[in-house]
Amino acid sequence: MGTYLNRTFSGANTSRKIFTLSFWVKRSTFGSMKAVISAETTSNFYDQILFTSGDQFEINNVASGGDVIQYKTNSVFRDPSAWYHVVAAIDTTQASASNGIKIYINGVLQTSLASTTYAQNATFEIGRDGSTTSIGRRQRDTDGYGVGYLSDFHYIDGQQKVATDFGQTDSTTGIWKPKTYSGTYGNNGFRLEFKNAAALGTDTSGNSETFTVNNADTTNQVVDTPSNVFATFNPVVERPGDGLATFAQGALQASGTSKMAFSSIALPSSGKWYAEFKANAGSSTASVGLRDVDDYTADGNSNRLYYRNDGQKDTGSGASSYGSSWTTGDILSIACNVDSNQVTFYKNGTAQDSGTAISQNCANQYLMIATAGGWSFQANFGNPSFSISSGNADANGYGNFEYAVPSGYYALCTENLNTYG
Repeated sequence: MGTYLNRTFSGANTSRKIFTLSFWVKRSTFGSMKAVISAETTSNFYDQILFTSGDQFEINNVASGGDVIQYKTNSVFRDPSAWYHVVAAIDTTQASASNGIKIYINGVLQTSLASTTYAQNATFEIGRDGSTTSIGRRQRDTDGYGVGYLSDFHYIDGQQKVATDFGQTDSTTGIWKPKTYSGTYGNNGFRLEFKNAAALGTDTSGNSETFTVNNADTTNQVVDTPSNVFATFNPVVERPGDGLATFAQGALQASGTSKMAFSSIALPSSGKWYAEFKANAGSSTASVGLRDVDDYTADGNSNRLYYRNDGQKDTGSGASSYGSSWTTGDILSIACNVDSNQVTFYKNGTAQDSGTAISQNCANQYLMIATAGGWSFQANFGNPSFSISSGNADANGYGNFEYAVPSGYYALCTENLNTYG
């Protein structure tokens, strides 16, 4: 069972036929159904708005046990390093499906659709008086957990809005970005900003429609946002022939036997970059390091650098003595100087080999972990997946690390990439 929010509404909607959802989502699991928001009044009357097992976006409304509305995109959404802005604008009083159901992704109206089942005047259960609405799972089937990261979640009761009410195109970069919504919310509308770590379900719309948070811990509030995207593990990339690792915690935990997991953002062609990895239960050989995920020679040893749990370093041409061995509970850090092609590894904050850097081509490489005996790793690219006892940002003020970031090094996030990459 994963983290989710829920609320049972009381009081009549402004309209059960007209509403708008707007939210930002960064997906972390692919190839299986993941719910964004759902609601159920009885087992035969329910809504579910989700990403399908084929990674399409779908709006589904069921009445009397049958699909009344099933609107699904042809486009698939499989970028683990991207925040998607989704607007679902609904007005079933409209005669035509194209006017009644509108889906915008990053400001673009989706017109290529795999399914367009539509019934005029269909009524929805989301936000309905007496119904329970869940965010982050399917309410009816109590499944579909793990949609990923969510930000700035709006439900506008009684109005069919457009994407430009919530987002805009940056005049310099051309990138779609958040915009402050200035409209009203209707009777049962809400806005979840997720700003209060102790009460992530707080409604800031003025309607006091606060949600209950279930199965959350201190790592559920993150600094990864649509305005500053941090690296995670990449849950769709594997070492050829190995199969994917198992991912959890928003793709910040990776585990498995004989698996590799790579950062979702590559090191750029310049700058200095820092990350941490916490080692959890495992046996046999494990490594942290960097390599080019696309460059596999016949012997699989092209351009890689690992710090192994036996304390040795592995450059692909053989292992050699390097530093201290490490085990469960240790935090391994990597400092990559792309400008001078040098890498330093740390164990629990102490630089290995007396701080002597290893010469290694870093540009366009991916930070990674490798497992042989069921190891599990939690990554911290500045957005920690494990509890931090100290708290250290980089010199630009970004990230939250267990150990002090070496001078001149930065977290792997888009704000830093724009400045130093």
